[in-house]
Amino acid sequence: MNPEKVVFGFFIVLALTLNFGFFVGELDNPNHHHAWELFAVVVVNMVATVLKFGDRSQIGAVLLSTSLVAMLQLLAATLLWTFSVYATDAGLTPSVMASVVSLSGGAMIANVVSVVLLVIETVMVRR
Repeated sequence: MNPEKVVFGFFIVLALTLNFGFFVGELDNPNHHHAWELFAVVVVNMVATVLKFGDRSQIGAVLLSTSLVAMLQLLAATLLWTFSVYATDAGLTPSVMASVVSLSGGAMIANVVSVVLLVIETVMVRR
């Protein structure tokens, strides 16, 4: 068993599961989506992105691109949430929360693609 592959797979799957946990709930209800969970999703996705930099294969390039898409979506969601809470008088409205959750949903789709590619790459490996 290759420890690097275990850590790599762990962070890719953890990124997906944490993102799913944040995404589930009523779209516009802030009580169903916790800021610390979004923070954890961003951190784990950053780690997964860094781990993907070492792979020089074609599938590694696609994995990296899906991870960069997820990071872009998550950073946009985080900035939107932060801006609405700290820089506007309206605060975290249901429409802002729906946008934050929608952005995390886009990141979740990118994470699903990463996990599917990881599974495909694992199945293609010959012993």
